[in-house]
Amino acid sequence: MSKPSGFSPLEKIFSLRYHQNDMNNLFDTIPFFRDLNEETFKVLEPLFEPCTCHTGIIFEQGDPAIHLYFVISGKVNILYKPYDAPPITVTEIKPSGIFGWSAIAGNTVYTSGAACQTECQAMRIQGNDLRQLCLSHPKAGGILLDRLAESVSSRWKNAHSQVRDILAQGVSAHLEG
Repeated sequence: MSKPSGFSPLEKIFSLRYHQNDMNNLFDTIPFFRDLNEETFKVLEPLFEPCTCHTGIIFEQGDPAIHLYFVISGKVNILYKPYDAPPITVTEIKPSGIFGWSAIAGNTVYTSGAACQTECQAMRIQGNDLRQLCLSHPKAGGILLDRLAESVSSRWKNAHSQVRDILAQGVSAHLEG
């Protein structure tokens, strides 16, 4: 009798181990995940996937809000398109930063766009998966939500000063004209 095609049990174990090591290494590069216990990692690891974001648009304002992204390398610009003006760069997301908040905020579409300046390595999680995690593993979900709240509060402060500068430049230009 011939052996069925595919991986042998040993190959499956080694394949899974290398995948876990790759993901663990990615988790290690992002301070957001620092000091999480092994139980929390076991719950999180299968929900995340590594991804490469190529130079240019990742998603546009108004696209379906699916993923929350964690930047590993590269830089991502967050773009906001006012109704009556060209898009503006609201902030720049650097390694260890997070973008795509609409995917977990319950929005059906992204409220801003995202574009890479250069190729970017990231990890991403579907917003639905993160919400489900919070329901099925309240302790791990609570830790993540606390860390996400800390992360976004500092980002809004930075975005506020950038938007204020843009508005001040617009007011100055209007007064001079």
